[in-house]
Amino acid sequence: MNIFRKFTTAFYFIPLLVSCRNLPETLDTIEVNGQTLLYSVRGPENGKPVVLMHGNGGSHESIRTQSLQLAKAGYRVYCPDSRGQGANAPLDEYHYADMAEDCYCFIKALGLEKPAVGGWSDGGINALLLEMAHPGTCGLIMAAGANLYPDCGDGFEEFKKWILENGTPLALMMLDEPQIDPKDLGAIKCPSLITAGSKDLISVEHTTLIADSIPDSELVIFPKATHSSYIKRNPRWGRCMLDFFARHGY
Repeated sequence: MNIFRKFTTAFYFIPLLVSCRNLPETLDTIEVNGQTLLYSVRGPENGKPVVLMHGNGGSHESIRTQSLQLAKAGYRVYCPDSRGQGANAPLDEYHYADMAEDCYCFIKALGLEKPAVGGWSDGGINALLLEMAHPGTCGLIMAAGANLYPDCGDGFEEFKKWILENGTPLALMMLDEPQIDPKDLGAIKCPSLITAGSKDLISVEHTTLIADSIPDSELVIFPKATHSSYIKRNPRWGRCMLDFFARHGY
């Protein structure tokens, strides 16, 4: 594992200002794995492909800032709404493995060759599960605020209260899933960027465990950031991904 924490602490402490024009967005639907998914596409048709997945209960709009940044940098960015979320019809039952398989089928259906695949929160979990289930699918992985199992930090007990109060099948899934053995992350051979905030719901120790378990990984901890503050309407994660792409010639 390569650790760039010292570099990123100095670099990302000051909020980054990125001018992202409202680049044209195409919305379409696709049938994959028994689901109809809405998805967004931005960026030049000949740009290298990037697939970004949102967090629990969100949509492609949740990662709009990063989609614009990467599209402006010349990448072709695909952002599907996960099953039962966003513009898709809600479901009675949810599992991370199903969402990861949806994304794999999405990549194959569109003919994307070794795209960079990443996501925030649930999206990060799904990126890890996808490459574990189908090694060699991803050229790069970016997982922000992902966890291997529910008890992933001191804040989880408090988070449980919100889950139980919310009571939806999508929220309740997080009480029992994911259940990823750190040893199984060794199946991921592509370069991986693992990130979290220093004040994240996911503890720094848990995030470090994920990075330590992936052979070719980089760990970035964003100072003073919560689970969402360096993602929502914030260019920090996008800049971090662009640096990551540059280091790996993508």
